[in-house]
Amino acid sequence: MKIRPKKSLGQNFLKDNNILDLIIKLGDIKSKNTVIEIGPGTGNLTNEIIKKNPLKLIVIEKDNELAKNLKIKFKENIKLINQDILKIKDEDLVNENMIIFGNLPYNISTQILVKLIRSKILLKLCKKIIFMFQKEVADRIIAQPNSSKYGRISIISSWKMNVKKIQEINPYSFYPAPKVKSAILVFEPKKNFYKIKDCKNLEYVTQVFFNFRRKKIKKSLNILFGNYEKISKKLNIDFNKRPQNLEPDTYLKLCTEYEKII
Repeated sequence: MKIRPKKSLGQNFLKDNNILDLIIKLGDIKSKNTVIEIGPGTGNLTNEIIKKNPLKLIVIEKDNELAKNLKIKFKENIKLINQDILKIKDEDLVNENMIIFGNLPYNISTQILVKLIRSKILLKLCKKIIFMFQKEVADRIIAQPNSSKYGRISIISSWKMNVKKIQEINPYSFYPAPKVKSAILVFEPKKNFYKIKDCKNLEYVTQVFFNFRRKKIKKSLNILFGNYEKISKKLNIDFNKRPQNLEPDTYLKLCTEYEKII
């Protein structure tokens, strides 16, 4: 069956065997692991995962044509979920000792990442996540304070996970070749992380600050708390700083204070 990538779904199929080998090595799949692959496409990585004999392999493919092809190709070796990953309930994915792989569509890659971070259960059972992003997005995820690339996704990602950039990937490793480079990131969930009531509150707090990225933070503090001097004194924050100057821990503390008043 001839598979034609759909531009509307951001499909770029990984074909480089060296990169496939690297991703498999990073996963370090054992017989006790349940593997979840998001967006398997034509199944090049799926085929390599099967060779590692995981306990279970769940593949999530939204595209009906691709899903049909995967079922024919891999038969009983996979559990196929032919749905949009963003619409799947957490409890439908929950398994012990999970490793999650994904060559993510550029247009929804951060939404998929945030879905996992929001979950109260998936990361607790997950050993490792290996995702491929557009290089620009990957650089924003791993960005540190005082960097122009540092922002909301940097803070939200580092809250629950340790993140490492492994390698950049040239466009010719894909079919069709995208116009930009990609990058592999490995996420390892933290066993202990700062507790807040709801990830969506952290998303909102960071949104308020980074909507005014070039402004001093007293503007955002006033929007959230009504009195920038009071909250900045309580948390020992210099209100003359700008959003990119604050550490992730500071945003988590601000989120806690915000949750007290909503």
